[in-house]
Amino acid sequence: MMFCPRRRALLAALSLPILPLPVMAAGRLVPEPVPVPVSAGRLWRYDLFPSALAAPRRVDVWLPPGYEGGTAHFSVLYMHDGQNLFDPASTPFGEWGVDEAMVHLIGEGAAKPAIVVGVWNTRSRSREYLPQKPYEQVPADIRAAYEQGGGGPALSDGYGDFLVRELKPFIDATYRTRTGPADTLIMGSSMGGLISLYTLIRYPDVFGGAGCISTHWPCVTRFDWIKNNDPRMIAIADSFIAWVNATLPRAGRHRLYFDLGNAELDSFYPPFQAKVDGFMPTLGYVRGKDWVTTLYEGEPHNEVAWRKRVAVPLRFLLSV
Repeated sequence: MMFCPRRRALLAALSLPILPLPVMAAGRLVPEPVPVPVSAGRLWRYDLFPSALAAPRRVDVWLPPGYEGGTAHFSVLYMHDGQNLFDPASTPFGEWGVDEAMVHLIGEGAAKPAIVVGVWNTRSRSREYLPQKPYEQVPADIRAAYEQGGGGPALSDGYGDFLVRELKPFIDATYRTRTGPADTLIMGSSMGGLISLYTLIRYPDVFGGAGCISTHWPCVTRFDWIKNNDPRMIAIADSFIAWVNATLPRAGRHRLYFDLGNAELDSFYPPFQAKVDGFMPTLGYVRGKDWVTTLYEGEPHNEVAWRKRVAVPLRFLLSV
């Protein structure tokens, strides 16, 4: 790609990395990224990244130490709820400290150096992260009741297609990436865990691993349904779990990480996680090798809890 000489000179004078000029994605101009201060590595923010398949949104790209000035290519981890990962100024909930965790793991030789792409959520988060195909197999009256209560039709196929067909090609064209499934991972928490697993299953030749943290197996955001163990919630959850059982690739090419606490919202998850754990061995997955499920005793459902253990899935997915 070509660079403007004046721009090259300015960036060099500011000791900033030289990135390509804005390019097209989804037939639209991608805005030039701006730097965001982080404690380790470099963070670049695109605002707003265009899409013909989903709502436009901010996208953060974190480059590990050693990226700039080098020629090596890097694995890429795509993470949901990107505003909660690196920058405390971008979230009211607390950030995960992914940059600090990554640098620590890389320094120990416990994880491959990797680029982390933080994809921000939108107002349609619950719909974009709700697994669409199994949700659409739920009886229409249950879906209507859920959507009338404040939800809406699932939009996750469009969101996943955006990640694979628009965002990933841009990242691969703009940065020095390793593009194969063994070096392309996806991860998120809560409903971000759902969409990580769902997208890996839809695109098994793109993603080689998924990190599903405090996976929101109930699928719905109707918390009255969850607290009351409403049969309609169970129908939606069981539809997804059955779909996973039927469509998850057999073991051999993928790594799957699950975890959960047992306090607050996470306290509703163990029965559903047990169903998943029950069929994983039948698909050839070996616990501790290419599949992990970990219960964190007493841990709740929030960014503080996830920050405490984020190094665990990072180490598993990016193991050297």
